[in-house]
Amino acid sequence: MLVGVALTGWYVGYVITAVVITIVVVLVAIILSLARRIGVQADQITSALDEARINTLPLWDVDKINGGVRSIMKSAQEARAMLGGGQ
Repeated sequence: MLVGVALTGWYVGYVITAVVITIVVVLVAIILSLARRIGVQADQITSALDEARINTLPLWDVDKINGGVRSIMKSAQEARAMLGGGQ
């Protein structure tokens, strides 16, 4: 009877260990699943940002066009003044 009592503690320990290992495996699986989802979403975000960058690249040319228009307007005003026209 004394041997049975001593082994019961071992069985309880094995069961507790198995439960803890199972919980750890489940939690690691959940974490890896979420990490994969985050990776996929990060790729989608990067793709969307690249597309937005490509779609907005022409806006950088607006400043160049405005500079050209200002230069033309200034030259036209100077030419008008030189020809004796009004401001």
